[in-house]
Amino acid sequence: MTDSKRLVTISIPVLNEADNIEPLMQRLRAVANTHPRYDFEFLFTDNASTDATFERLAEEARTDNRVRVIRFTRNFGFQISILTNYLNAGGDAAIQIDADLQDPPELVSEFLAAWEQGYKVVYGIRRSRPENPVLSFARKLFYRGLTKLSSVDLPVDAGDFRLIDRIVIEDLRQVKDETPYIRGVIAHLGYRQIGIPYDRTERQRGKSKFRLLALIRLAVDGVCGESTKPLELITLLGATLSFLSFFGALFYFAWYFLVMRNAPRGFTTLVILILLSTSVQMAFIGLLGEYIGRIFKNTRHIPAPIIDQRIEPVRVRDTGDATASSPQPASKTGQA
Repeated sequence: MTDSKRLVTISIPVLNEADNIEPLMQRLRAVANTHPRYDFEFLFTDNASTDATFERLAEEARTDNRVRVIRFTRNFGFQISILTNYLNAGGDAAIQIDADLQDPPELVSEFLAAWEQGYKVVYGIRRSRPENPVLSFARKLFYRGLTKLSSVDLPVDAGDFRLIDRIVIEDLRQVKDETPYIRGVIAHLGYRQIGIPYDRTERQRGKSKFRLLALIRLAVDGVCGESTKPLELITLLGATLSFLSFFGALFYFAWYFLVMRNAPRGFTTLVILILLSTSVQMAFIGLLGEYIGRIFKNTRHIPAPIIDQRIEPVRVRDTGDATASSPQPASKTGQA
């Protein structure tokens, strides 16, 4: 790394991707060669692969000193792998890309161009992807629903293929979450971001690690990690059912005295007790939801607010002059 070049980290989380290591590195090196203005490092986080992935990475590292590898003791999950990779990146920017080559490494050039324009986050927008139409529709529906639930502007049709600036990486160090949803956390930080559309290709080697249950788990993490609105809806539902149950109890009480004089013994009492207990339970569940929501927000440890720019007056020492506390140019005072 020379002093005149900026270092860019290519972050690649891997799990059982032995067959993809060589073709991936060929394309990444080709991209790096087209950008002589930058230095590159290739940082792999191996989620305890059980095939020859780590051995292939070790071979690459022996012939290319830009390759770095971090291997976990066990599979900690895809999101943790991404976060760990970011936190160990040494570059002025980090670009996360999957090892399956479904996301084109050549798009890195456009990411870097947008970064040079001042964007702190540059993400890929999946314009199309080769998969089952039902699953594709479910994805689109989920991402749009998650955006409605979230309190921040989450990009739709975007995965984890993205560039983040060094300042974003440093803020991610403050995240303390065992089940992070990295896309949402980055969006919460609020830095200037832009999306670049591309067409995702079909996997050529190996098998996808995201089965149906893994996708459902990621969806649950996304909803629970991005919003407390489900708890707010439970609170609203609990309050509504509480009122309805209370008025229902009054209705049955009046019905018993005014209309149903020969009702079976204990029927009205049983109905009233059920409705009253339901109203109390719903009210308590709603109240618990409010407290749980506050606990959730206070334990996420996402830094807030994030200061992008700062303008402050220059302070000078008190000399007895009435104008000494007014803003002065830094060149006159030598202080900032």
